[in-house]
Amino acid sequence: MPPHLVSEGRLNIMTYTRVIGLGANKIIRMIVRGLALSKINPNVLTFLGLVINIVAATFLAIGNFRWAGAIIIFAGLFDMVDGRVARATNQVTRFGGFFDSVLDRYSDLALLMGLLVYYGTINRPFYVVLTATVMTASVMISYTRSRAENIIPTCKVGFLERPERVVLLIIGALFDRMAPVLWVIAILGNLTVIHRMIFTYQDAKRLEDAQLRPRTAAASTTTTHS
Repeated sequence: MPPHLVSEGRLNIMTYTRVIGLGANKIIRMIVRGLALSKINPNVLTFLGLVINIVAATFLAIGNFRWAGAIIIFAGLFDMVDGRVARATNQVTRFGGFFDSVLDRYSDLALLMGLLVYYGTINRPFYVVLTATVMTASVMISYTRSRAENIIPTCKVGFLERPERVVLLIIGALFDRMAPVLWVIAILGNLTVIHRMIFTYQDAKRLEDAQLRPRTAAASTTTTHS
């Protein structure tokens, strides 16, 4: 294919992607504006997101994956707008961020519990273990970041944060490819945990060395003067 046609193709794809992105953002802004006018508490939106994910988990548990995928997408809408509504209505609080994080964990675990029930019901013990491995990775990804940020400024590294995991579950549900998706999350999820452990070790050591340097210099100066 001639280079100019390839360039035009890429340009068209970028144009379409941009149009879709702008359209989606416009819709989200309209939703946020409407919710802001309704004076709804952002924490209520966060809770509704959890409830909708529990409904999705129920569909996963009975093996109706496509409906589950559609419902997870709908639940994601609440996840996208709760923070924006909080900012638009000047209701940003420390507790709100904490509440959102806790309910996100419950939403993640609810979906995976649905899969545990499904694989248990159809007598697939291997996939029960695989789903449990994914569940462990999901919890540990969040835990390692939370624990790391007690000793270093930030720890957002890794292949698979929550948005990527949710998108993968949606793809697995909509296209009935949940088994390979679980493998991807299990492998990349645990690699993310390892990456965060290594990053935390390196950053913590760097901070400790930086703190130790002035003490060493001061001790050297004292020794010289004496």
